[in-house]
Amino acid sequence: MRTVLLVLHLAVFSFALLQSLINPVLPALQEELDTTQNLIAWVMTAFLLSASVCTPVVGRLGDRYGKDRVLVVSLIALAAGSAISAAAPDISFMLVGRVVQGVGGGVLPLTFGIIRDELPPEKTPGAIGVAAALAAVGGGVGVVVAGPLTDAFGIRSLFWIPAALIAVAAAAARAAIPPSSSRNPNPVSWLATTLMAGWLVALLVPLSQASRWGWTSPAVIAPFLAAATLATWWVVVEKRSDRPLVDMRMMRITAVWTTNLVSLLFGVSLFAVMAFLPVFMQAPPEAGYGFNASVTQAGLLLLPMTVTMFFAGLASARLVRRFGPRNVLITASALNVIAVAALAVEHDRRWHVTLALALMGVSLGIAFSTMSNVIVSAVRPDQTGVANGVTANVRTIGGSVGVAVMSGILGAHTPTGGLPTETGYTYGFAVLGIAGLAALIIASLIPAPKPAT
Repeated sequence: MRTVLLVLHLAVFSFALLQSLINPVLPALQEELDTTQNLIAWVMTAFLLSASVCTPVVGRLGDRYGKDRVLVVSLIALAAGSAISAAAPDISFMLVGRVVQGVGGGVLPLTFGIIRDELPPEKTPGAIGVAAALAAVGGGVGVVVAGPLTDAFGIRSLFWIPAALIAVAAAAARAAIPPSSSRNPNPVSWLATTLMAGWLVALLVPLSQASRWGWTSPAVIAPFLAAATLATWWVVVEKRSDRPLVDMRMMRITAVWTTNLVSLLFGVSLFAVMAFLPVFMQAPPEAGYGFNASVTQAGLLLLPMTVTMFFAGLASARLVRRFGPRNVLITASALNVIAVAALAVEHDRRWHVTLALALMGVSLGIAFSTMSNVIVSAVRPDQTGVANGVTANVRTIGGSVGVAVMSGILGAHTPTGGLPTETGYTYGFAVLGIAGLAALIIASLIPAPKPAT
């Protein structure tokens, strides 16, 4: 069993690494590919879009055909996409590779499902906590190591090294993970899949581009209307289907919908901070903020968040057993609000930022691990993959919202040809704090576990 867990943790960490590894080096990648700033932004957007669409679908395929088989396929797609991006001669091939990588978004829900299938109930929360912690930590590690890897091996190593790591994980998964013992016999509804893909793309594309196109432009409003229409149609189809992609009855479970909302709001903070804080740190002090840090130095400033996130994730299962998931998530949400508020009002010294990030790491590590366990305990074993896929998916959607809103605020406070003003960052962090307050309120609605009888 230890071998299975080791393989699963390697798979989760490898996928999480790719979520943020490219963020700090986008300007250098833009220069190498000889492309525009608008197009290089799609290196992140394409990955997020693909992962958003594929995560719940892959989770459902795992529930239907076997989580062990689908996990191997997801890892192969992740490695293949990394290799395509690594060898890409131009931006178009790079984007193709990133879209293929997004298929690997199913790694996380499949991992949680396999853990539930293979481990006894008393060990499941701890194992899921470790996997969720690694998923969160991988994003932080990606930002930390991007600079040193680029300096030592070149920018393409940010794709080749993960590709090799993931190929090892795929081979190990094929050899070590036993066949799934829990399956959902219903076939996949491809109409529901198409509708879900349509409304997610229609929602996330304008969210990611609104700061450039303008929030009131037809190019933004029209897709939002299309997203609302397709999402409504999708819900109707799912409610009428005897083989839904996402069981709407499952989504009505209080523990499920409240946890998903908290996940979405935490995603707002995590992705926005990961995307914009390295740029903040690299700005020269003449801008009124920033530390003139290199890519490597900016990554090191994020290291405390990565460390505290990991250890907090490990401690989450014990905290949940003692205080209950609702109290733990309320505390994590409160810590997140304090951390983001600290970034908004105190960011003049490196230790100010480092301390706030360390506190945010504690919050995120506890929250992500706890949310995963809440979902696993609230649904049937054959729903584990798709349920956790939805939770990971809404976190990605929240991240897209956070990045879009932060980008819009900074864009409105950026003089022509200059850097964003300090006021822009202050307002942006304040908005993230408001999202954190909303998460705090919703976390209080998560039902307390029933006492043992």
